[in-house]
Amino acid sequence: MQDQENPAVPNPEAAEAAAPASPSPSTPDQPSLEEQLASSEARLAEMQDAFMRAKADGENIRRRAQEDVAKAHKFAVESFAEAMVPVKDSLEMALKVESPTLESLKEGVEMTLKQLNSAFEKNRLLEILPAQGEKLDPNKHQAVAVVPADQEANTVVSVLQKGYMIADRLLRPAIVTAAQAK
Repeated sequence: MQDQENPAVPNPEAAEAAAPASPSPSTPDQPSLEEQLASSEARLAEMQDAFMRAKADGENIRRRAQEDVAKAHKFAVESFAEAMVPVKDSLEMALKVESPTLESLKEGVEMTLKQLNSAFEKNRLLEILPAQGEKLDPNKHQAVAVVPADQEANTVVSVLQKGYMIADRLLRPAIVTAAQAK
């Protein structure tokens, strides 16, 4: 558009002569356009650098979090395994006894069961053992049979197999028989 003539100025040479040779001097309070441009470019470079650093930090945090999750999955059973090693040791020692007596075997099994119960407790593995007459809970119990009984319907008559929970999650339901409706 520089090639087009300005209608307000009839003679372009006269307009050039009338215009000052250099831009008007800036006031002491206001920086020149070149200074403003340089300042803006410096701020842009700083912001771009800060953005790149923040982006790299975000990527590093994401990568570390993925590594932590992978390690957590890999070693999730570590504490349980540590608690189970003594149980295995006890069982192996029991098998090494050359002439065990019935009493020593029973005592060894009881001690091993105590170790196992301690390992379960330490790792929040809870036993589900409903009492006779307890209301049937489909979230914790699995009724495999309904039998006639002298108790309220849909209550536990007998436990065929204990159930287990890890913290608040069902690992295995208790296998029970339930009372039949009269």
